[in-house]
Amino acid sequence: MSDGALFRQDDDGTLVLEGNWLVSTVGEVDQSVRALDGEVRRVDLSGVEEIDTVGAYLAWSVAARHDASIEGADERATRLIEAVQSDEGEEIDVRAERAPVMQRVMGETGDKVINFGYGTRDMVGFFGAAISALGAVIRHPSRFRSKALVRQMELIGVSALGIVGLMSFLIGIVVAQQGAVQLRQFGAEIYTINLTGRLCLRELGVLMTAIMVAGRSGSAFAAQIGTMQLTEEVDAMRTIGISPMEALVVPRILAIVFMMPLLGFYASVMAIIGGAFVSSLTLGIPFATFLSRVQEVVPTYDLWVGLIKAPLFGLIIALTGCYQGMQVKGDSEQVGLRTTTAVVQGIFAVIVLDAFFAIFFSEVGWA
Repeated sequence: MSDGALFRQDDDGTLVLEGNWLVSTVGEVDQSVRALDGEVRRVDLSGVEEIDTVGAYLAWSVAARHDASIEGADERATRLIEAVQSDEGEEIDVRAERAPVMQRVMGETGDKVINFGYGTRDMVGFFGAAISALGAVIRHPSRFRSKALVRQMELIGVSALGIVGLMSFLIGIVVAQQGAVQLRQFGAEIYTINLTGRLCLRELGVLMTAIMVAGRSGSAFAAQIGTMQLTEEVDAMRTIGISPMEALVVPRILAIVFMMPLLGFYASVMAIIGGAFVSSLTLGIPFATFLSRVQEVVPTYDLWVGLIKAPLFGLIIALTGCYQGMQVKGDSEQVGLRTTTAVVQGIFAVIVLDAFFAIFFSEVGWA
């Protein structure tokens, strides 16, 4: 018995097929059979030992292309050949035709827009469920998980002090250094203090903190809850009467909302210290003078602008991370995909909201 698919072309125009014409074997002769250029009057299948749909299709397509008859087919081969024939008896093109570029672009754009609408709707619904769970906890304080809240505050706030402080300190150095270089052209290096103080307190402190928290805590929320979804811990909580929203989502939302103003203020202070440090080295402005001057030139409402934005940034980050974690289904790959989505969406939403805040505070005179 032959292990592969064989064929030969006789002088009388007969194409003789032999051996096993299966999906695992016809690949070796596919191109050769399709490239036959001599006259083929008959396709003889009497020597075929085993055949499947792929082999039957290849044999029939050769016969159809040369307008040849098929002979020697047993009952199975006949049934398979009839199955692969089209209604008109023409060759079947199994290759999918690719749509034009513009059609594909428009189709994918439409899918993205529709998915964005569905995602926004689901996110609003998730936010409503979180508010409902918070209301239930307020009505029944015994159900509030204070230990989980404290633990999340430690993870989000205390554990992040090092990286947030270092990042903010370096950003303060960069802002002061680059600002001084530009202001030196006009002999206005002293205004480096104004630039650094206002920019760090109003924008960079809380914004960079939010980006760091989104990458650090937002991703952790999505990964933790997503893993619990895969291991069916969330379903088990529902089975024993524990609300996942109350046990998992509410403590994380409250923790990040409470800690973001503190982290934002801490980041702003560290950025100003970084600016004072580089100014004392390059501009000759004493460290203490820089700090005291900041208190004189930076209006109080700049501090309030940063503190007002911080809890809202935290709320967006927590909602995005927890929502994406709850959407994990199927396999572990979903955890990675949802975690990445949580970080990207969280940072994007924070920057968009910050732009709206900038316009709003300009309109109310806090520019």
